[in-house]
Amino acid sequence: MIVDSLQNSKYIESLHPLFKRAFDYLKETDFSQVEDGRIETDDPRLSFSITTCRGRDPQDAVLESHERHIDILTPIVGVESVGWKAGDELMLISRPYDAEKDSTLYHDFPTTYTKLYPGHFAVYFPEDGHAPGIGQGSIRKVVAKIAVE
Repeated sequence: MIVDSLQNSKYIESLHPLFKRAFDYLKETDFSQVEDGRIETDDPRLSFSITTCRGRDPQDAVLESHERHIDILTPIVGVESVGWKAGDELMLISRPYDAEKDSTLYHDFPTTYTKLYPGHFAVYFPEDGHAPGIGQGSIRKVVAKIAVE
């Protein structure tokens, strides 16, 4: 997991061939003009998902992990906390890997939480269990989905 401000994305853009493109889109797009939904790019390895949800309590958040994608999560409106637990510590599978959804769900509890504000981002790699959507009120966010190389 990596957490930082979008203005510092240049320091990690070399970690994946599509990171720079993803961060450029996140920094340059006026999301107040973009409806919720999935945005495909001309590269099938990169897409964006914009969603609005009601924040939930930490005990109601579900840890998930992915095998084929890296998530870059950026709040647009509201403050979102995300629980995290190292993948090698995830033990209690509640839903085995679903290839269509590229996710495994867990009953484990996070070991730490990160609070993200608009202008911040968190990168979740396949080895990162993460429980998004924690907060109060309405949360609008964009998640870049980047295929693992």
